[in-house]
Amino acid sequence: MTQSSFATRVATSEDAVALATLVNSAYRGESSRAGWTTETDLVGGNRVDADHLRSTITSPDDAVLMHESDGELLACVHLQRSGKACYLGMLTTKPTAQGSGLGRKMLDAAERFARDTWGATVMHMTVITVRTELLAWYERRGYAVTGERKPFPYNDERFGLPKRDDLEFYVLRKSLTSIT
Repeated sequence: MTQSSFATRVATSEDAVALATLVNSAYRGESSRAGWTTETDLVGGNRVDADHLRSTITSPDDAVLMHESDGELLACVHLQRSGKACYLGMLTTKPTAQGSGLGRKMLDAAERFARDTWGATVMHMTVITVRTELLAWYERRGYAVTGERKPFPYNDERFGLPKRDDLEFYVLRKSLTSIT
């Protein structure tokens, strides 16, 4: 599939349940072990719920992009704008489709959307510091670890139930001015 034929759409409130199912299946629980993005050994519980996603989807400074094929939701990503910066989170690919290049295509689509729709010049994100393989994946795509760290929200069950006491996030950044 060429980049020009790769189609995404902005999620609506009606997509919230399907999105929550996809995200939770890719990050938490036994189903997540089919892919390489699992956090199930680090954090239990759900990664997100449909109510939170509905709130996010209806916020004017947020967008959730989704990719479907033959009526099946295969990937999504959350974007949140703040001036010329855009936060990227919840990049998700169906576990059995991971390793196929779909995540990279979603990341590329998210970067173009942030730049072309919102005028963003920089993308930033947070990644759990112990997720070395995920950090390396983002670094291969032009993201740099800034040295800034953020605490894991241990007291907020909306983000899951931590299974370790050493979780924190690295902040990564990438300029969007030279992407094509």
